[in-house]
Amino acid sequence: MTAAPSPGPSPAPGGTPRRAPCPPEDVRRVACVGAGVIGGGWVAHFLARGYDVTAWDPAPDAEEKLRRLVDAAWPALEQLGLAEGASTARLTVVPDLREAVADAEFVQESAPEKLELKRSLLAELDAAAPPGVVIASSTSGYPMTDMQGEAADPGRLLVGHPFNPPYLIPLVEVVGGESTEPEAVAWASRFYEAAGKSVITMDRELPGFIANRLQEALWREALHMVANGEASVRDIDDSITEGPGLRWAFMGPCLTFALAGGEGGMAHMLDHFGPSLKSPWTRLEAPELDASLRDAMVLGCDEAAAGRSIAQLVAERDQGVIDVLRATGRLPRGRGGHKDRGEATAEGEST
Repeated sequence: MTAAPSPGPSPAPGGTPRRAPCPPEDVRRVACVGAGVIGGGWVAHFLARGYDVTAWDPAPDAEEKLRRLVDAAWPALEQLGLAEGASTARLTVVPDLREAVADAEFVQESAPEKLELKRSLLAELDAAAPPGVVIASSTSGYPMTDMQGEAADPGRLLVGHPFNPPYLIPLVEVVGGESTEPEAVAWASRFYEAAGKSVITMDRELPGFIANRLQEALWREALHMVANGEASVRDIDDSITEGPGLRWAFMGPCLTFALAGGEGGMAHMLDHFGPSLKSPWTRLEAPELDASLRDAMVLGCDEAAAGRSIAQLVAERDQGVIDVLRATGRLPRGRGGHKDRGEATAEGEST
């Protein structure tokens, strides 16, 4: 992506000048609002990249769970390589939302997927965060246009959609809503890149974004096969990990299919295999998730886990992702200019 200039001051609604955010590469303090699986994963990622992180979550046991999540993720992050100065000690958990974002230079919201909750929370964050600071939502499907309507300054609100776990999977999809300023989108994309993420900056809103829509199509077909007794949970998982998943780790489905056309590439592939698109190979309408299908999926996953706990499966997944990233030469990139900031912090500069 071509680097865009940092946004300068521009009028906010009502004519009040905005404060220009600091350059994306100079961000030191990040606020993470919501500390569940996704929010906690973001916390672990930002800590590993050397940021100071302030977190807030309304759950009474949120801090205990968050620190346990970060501790569990840290060995994997150490394998990948921590940024200079990275430490779990740079995490602060506060009881007040306004305190969490008071001195933030970037805000990542990861609240539960409830539209009205997202709308009201983003409006509250907009009112509390310093002027000009970009606020990103981790929503897995809602367009920002649907979420930014209650905010006084919707121009700084956008989507920064990660993939789970955010501390390992590089992808983040960035897209604004109808009221989002293009400069805010450009700033966020640069920030995520500086933070070691692989960024897709979308030109337009799309419910579910890109990766989730592709993943959802596969998921729906899997549910149909289980519901109809056509395949077990283990069969479905093995069909991916022992089949196309091996190719998808380094080459997407489009280029993979292009190779199926031999020297003729995608053109020959479409001409030759195109008619099969009319074959009844997929059922994209979701099946009814009744009690029978739910129980079959739960039992199938228990059988596939073969006695391994969730913690053991998480560790196995994390190690697998690390091995793939290492084998394909795609370890997360470091933060531009981080070393200088780390040295300044060590000498007592305020952060």
